[in-house]
Amino acid sequence: RPGWHIECSAMARGLLGDSIDIHGGGLDLIFPHHENEIAQSEGATGKPFARYWMHNNMLNFGTQKMSKSLGNVRSARSFMQEYNAEIFKYLMLSAHYRSVLDFSPVQIEHVISNLARIYSAMNLAEKQSKSPADDMAASDFAKILSDAKQGVEKSFDDDFNTPEALARLFEVIRVFNSLARTPGPVTPKKAAMGKAFIEWTKWLGGLMSLFSEPPAQFLQTLDDMLLKQKNLERQQINVLVEARSAARSNKDFKRADELRDQLQQMGILVQDSVQGSEWEVAK
Repeated sequence: RPGWHIECSAMARGLLGDSIDIHGGGLDLIFPHHENEIAQSEGATGKPFARYWMHNNMLNFGTQKMSKSLGNVRSARSFMQEYNAEIFKYLMLSAHYRSVLDFSPVQIEHVISNLARIYSAMNLAEKQSKSPADDMAASDFAKILSDAKQGVEKSFDDDFNTPEALARLFEVIRVFNSLARTPGPVTPKKAAMGKAFIEWTKWLGGLMSLFSEPPAQFLQTLDDMLLKQKNLERQQINVLVEARSAARSNKDFKRADELRDQLQQMGILVQDSVQGSEWEVAK
């Protein structure tokens, strides 16, 4: 449709000038649409039409691509109403923009699990950061964060490789959990690591428009989704956790261990501290 291509080229030139920085669109538009735009614009101006082209791949539902002709189009608004805006954004960024993105239930469950793991670490870090901190004691962790930041920046420079950037985040989380999720009180080192981890995660979240939800509140939202998948009720878990806490208080450790095992079989992890026992769905 030559007239369509001429109109698009004219609009771009009229609004943005003879050359534009970035031109996006689907891979299916490279030929003939974008090639015609280049030919017409550069033929008219003698200047490069676009400095960078970003062609995104298709969205799939299972094995079928999303398209009006197949009648399986789903709006972002309807998805966010059923799930959550954070889940939608993470899902979109979890695949490279030139790769096929699958909106299957399995992939959505994977995203929920990943976000729960991220926010679980953020929640712990936020709590620990409130204690007195010793930044010097956490210098090794600070070096890990610095290296990871460079890795993230390299990933974004490499054709906006968002999956690689998220992989760097999980490398940081593995280290943080191994050092912070240990028995005993919150040490100055743990407090410093918690503060540094929160700052680093917010830096990454600022680049990706993610990780700005209140951790404890968002974790409950995600846990409720995971509980629904397991056909479990929050009150049901609370009763078992409270019974286990009572058994521990009464030094009935055999009963406490039995209840912990029962909770673990249900996919529930319990963390004990001087403030009491807290639980979350296993991620």
